[in-house]
Formats: sequence, C-alpha cells, structure tokens
Amino acid sequence: MMNSRFLRLALFGAGTALAATAVYAGNLGRHFPSEKRSYTDPVTQLPVTVLTSDAANDAKPYQTHTTWTADGQWIIFRSDRAGSGPQAFLVNEKTGDIIQVTDGPASGTGSLNLSRKEMKLYVMRGGPVWGANANDANATPPLPRQLVEIDLGKLIPDSLAGKVKEASAYERIVCTLPSDLRDAGGFALDADESCAYWGVAWGPPPARPAPTHANRTKDGRSVVDSRNTDPSEAREAARKRFAEAGKGPGGIRRIDLETGEITKVIDTEFRMGHVQTNPWVAGEIIYCHETTGDSPQRMWTVRGDGSGNRPLYVETPDEWITHETVSQPDEVMFLIIGHLPYLRKHPTGVAVINLRTDDMKIIGQTEEDMGNGQLGGYWHCNGSPDGRWAVADTFKGNIFVIDRNNGRQVLLTTDHKMKPDHTHPIFSPDSKRVLIQSGHLTDGKSLDLMTIEIPASW
Repeated sequence: MMNSRFLRLALFGAGTALAATAVYAGNLGRHFPSEKRSYTDPVTQLPVTVLTSDAANDAKPYQTHTTWTADGQWIIFRSDRAGSGPQAFLVNEKTGDIIQVTDGPASGTGSLNLSRKEMKLYVMRGGPVWGANANDANATPPLPRQLVEIDLGKLIPDSLAGKVKEASAYERIVCTLPSDLRDAGGFALDADESCAYWGVAWGPPPARPAPTHANRTKDGRSVVDSRNTDPSEAREAARKRFAEAGKGPGGIRRIDLETGEITKVIDTEFRMGHVQTNPWVAGEIIYCHETTGDSPQRMWTVRGDGSGNRPLYVETPDEWITHETVSQPDEVMFLIIGHLPYLRKHPTGVAVINLRTDDMKIIGQTEEDMGNGQLGGYWHCNGSPDGRWAVADTFKGNIFVIDRNNGRQVLLTTDHKMKPDHTHPIFSPDSKRVLIQSGHLTDGKSLDLMTIEIPASW
C-alpha cells in the first residue's frame, strides 16, 4: 500500500488545481454577523463608523488599489480571524455583514484586486509557502503559484442564503505562474481589465530588513518605522540601509486575464515596488523603487507594452518621496515627507504631478509636534475620484482633508495610532467618505476598519 504522502502526491498530479484547492474551501463563503457601530471623535466631534471590531487584525488594501466592489456595497479587507492565516473578507458598508472570500494556506492577501466593472476578485495563491519538508511523510505537497479569479457575484448571495457550494463553483484559475519568479510589489488590474501587471523578482533573494509586521519595538511600532523616524540616525547610515533594502533585480510581467499568457513588460536593476495602474487610462503603469524608506529615485511610469519607461518627478537628494497614488486621469498624488529636520530645509507636503506635462505643485502640509522639537506632517495621501478633495494622514495618526478648490485643510478625525500599521486613507467611489484602518480602539494592538463622512457643509 502506498504511504499517505505518496497518495497525496498522486492525487495532486492526477487532479486539477481546483480540485486540490477544494480541500481547503471549508470556510469559503463563511458569514459573520455585523460588528458595525459608531463613536464620536472627541476632537472633531464628527461621527466615526466602525465596520469591524473583532479582536483580529483587519486591514484594508493599500491606497493604490480598488477597495469597493463594483456595485459599491462591499469593502474588501484581509484579516487573521479565519484561523488559517490571513484571508480575504468583504464587509457590507450598510448592513455590516462580513463574508470570507478566500480560504486555506497561502492565500495572497497582500495584493487583492477587485474588478471595477464586475463582481470579481483576483488573488494569487499557492507557491513556496505551502512547501513541504521532503522528509516529512505527513507534509502537504506544495501547490503551484496561481492567479485565481473569484466570482463574488455568485459567492455573496450564496453566502447570505447559507447555500455555499464547492470552491470550483466560484473560482477560475487564470494561470499558473512561473516557478522562477516571485512576487515583488504586488499586482494590479489594467483599466480595461484585459490583463494584470505583476511585480516580480528572481534569483536568490538578497538580505532584507524585517517586514513591518514583524520584530516590533516595545511601543508596538515596526522596527522600520522606528528607524525611519529617528532624527538621530545619520543620513549616510540611512542611505546605506536603504540601498541594501532596495537591491534588485526586479520587473513587471503582463498576465492576460482571458488566456493566462504571461509576457515581459520591463526589467529593472532595482527592487520592484507598489505596482499600480491608472484606473482611467488603459496600459498606464506606475511603480516605484522599493527601499522600505527613501530612494534615490522613487517614482516611475511605463506603458503596458514596455515603452515610455521613465522617472516620474525627478527628485533631489534632499527630498524623501513616497506613497504615490493615481488620483486623476492625468495626475499622480504623492508625498514629499518632512518628518526629519533636514527634510524641512526644502518644500514638503502632499504634491501632485501631471503625467502628461510633468508640472508639479504642493497642495498642503501640516506641522505636527512629534516632541523634542521634531515636526511631523503628512505621511500617506489619496485623491477623491471627483477631483475635489485630497486626504492625508499624519505621523501621529490624525486624518486631514484638503479642499483642492481653495487649499483649505480641515482635521477630519484623530488618534488612529499608526500602529500596528498606517491608516492608508482612501475615498469612497462617490467621494463622500474616507475609509481608514485604525488602531484607535485597541491602542495600536490591532486594526479595525472605519469610515468618516465628509460633512456636506464643507
């Protein structure tokens, strides 16, 4: 009789990838009751709607990516509440209903991509993190790394009705990814949703600093955040640290969402980071040189066919550029941060650059006392789809909105901790609300999703 490990390998080789994943689909479509409630911000006196308040860590996508489903009713997030590692969930903004939409080990929740046109989610799954110890007879054999399409239009009503089927009823394998490439910078859907652009690396991974979710300091902040905000660190020491963290090679690959064909867009000598697309313009990609901090040239843009690769906003050595996001069809919003003394010798703040003309302007900055004579300021930013507003968080976890019609900056909500992660604010599709992930309720021990309505009087 064959042993259990050989039997599993034989079954995996004979079956489809969907059949293999069905083993882990027991919680797919699991329905959770509403956790929705509200509180009044003690400083601004504005109501804050809490969408998740479980003890788990609930994190929204990065502000570069679509966060609401195509029908505008559900918000995607990742959470460790499933009991099988981080998984993707949806929360209904009105009812508070929560639905689990991925299951099993190796769900790639770090880069979740919602279709803007259909009720679909794209996620990467499998790969080396499933890797078995070759000498362990009870180990699960590794599954290939795959791009998976999940039909939320079918899964959501089945979950709400308590009639969830096997995973194969909702999932389609777009493609199996090359084993010699690994994720670097996430992936993003093209504006026309014919393809996805995948940030990659290859070869032996260079030594990297600990990820921001590991090796935290005593106050709960990441080691990276603590070092990046330390005014006593010498500039040359910081530059050396960033140079090591930013080593490549890197690249971008195009994945055809219908056929699964994978083609090269571009290769770079540096570490690929923050791959995003222009939601209004097909074939336009924004990416960055990832260093976990400052870089000699942060922002880049390229066409989906590999043409037109160039720096976006050519920076000087004394500028720290970060957290770029496409805010309008012809515009990228980004931060020139000013949290260290030497950075304040030059203009800092939320800035926008025109993708067609390279014209740039700063639209707002705040001076926030971080103690010991150190000023903070804005850290992450995003623009409203209607072009009226910008939103930015500060190093102390306060959220401001900026009226782009007159430059007025107004405090929206306070005390969101910026730990265990940053708030990463983003506007709702109708430009009326700001969504954040907040450590307010747990004093920075875990994150909850919250929305704040922009008052009509503003």
